Amino acid sequence: MAAISLARIFEQYPDRRYIMFGGKGGLGKTTFSAATAYHLAKQGKRVLVFSADPQASLSDIFERDIFGKGPVEIIPGLFAQEIDADRRVREHQQETRRKILDMYGMDKIPDEIESYIQAAAAAPGMEESAIFDTVVDIVVKGGYDYYIYDLAPLGHALYYLSMASVYDAWIDKITKLRMQMSEYDKVAAVMKRQKQVDEDAILNELLYIKDRLNKSSGILTDRSKTAFFFVLTAEEMVINDTVKAAELFAKFDVPLSGYIINRVLPAELRNQKIPEFLKDRLSMQEHYIKVIDDKFPGQILASVPEMERDVTGLAMIDCMAKAMYA
Repeated sequence: MAAISLARIFEQYPDRRYIMFGGKGGLGKTTFSAATAYHLAKQGKRVLVFSADPQASLSDIFERDIFGKGPVEIIPGLFAQEIDADRRVREHQQETRRKILDMYGMDKIPDEIESYIQAAAAAPGMEESAIFDTVVDIVVKGGYDYYIYDLAPLGHALYYLSMASVYDAWIDKITKLRMQMSEYDKVAAVMKRQKQVDEDAILNELLYIKDRLNKSSGILTDRSKTAFFFVLTAEEMVINDTVKAAELFAKFDVPLSGYIINRVLPAELRNQKIPEFLKDRLSMQEHYIKVIDDKFPGQILASVPEMERDVTGLAMIDCMAKAMYA
């Protein structure tokens, strides 16, 4: 079935350091992210797997409380991180207040501005924005050989992937406007024979944010550095949704590296005494695996079997890693 194995992808493209697994919710993206991080750490790499999903479950998989604690070392070389979006929003509010006070020489935030700050924190998409901002911090800071993104389900992931371009366009407009205002300020200062205005703190802040976003969005669309894998199962609705999602992701120039089929029932079950419904299930699976091969010819990198129990704890993560990379 597979034109090239998942393991060979990592061997052939060692510079692809930013690894993402996408797909519908509940298909095993987080499990694959954790198992890939484990596999790479066992190869002697320094790896960070982090969740960009507000409903993160890395803590459950690793059976460690890592939420909001920054990078936590699971085994030598493997670090996991779950982002506390609420805390990030609160920190952003405090930073906003501090910058307003510093920029305008205020002793106290006016009530109307404080009301705006509070309302902005409750705006739709603020949680995802906070996570995205933390992801930018993680990527810009560096320090790891591989970064494994545990992405949110498809809808949120598309939002996440589009945010960089949306923010970039918005900041570009605001920056140009601010530059024009800065020129007016200089002219006004000269006309009033005042001392030359200091460097524009607001403009510097906007340029700083723009630079961070450019670095992050550049990684997401860099085929030489990034690998994006779709996870799917042998089911009609999942296949149809994956086809649509792949087309949408391609519009964002996300480099698609291949597809992984999860929860495949072993064909040898047919030779055993099994219930009729399970035989029907095997027949349906065989049909839809052929459909997957037709939809994504030569792009299936791995076919991962259904595990005997939930993948939680290092023993089961090890089993999953071997199934994915054998």
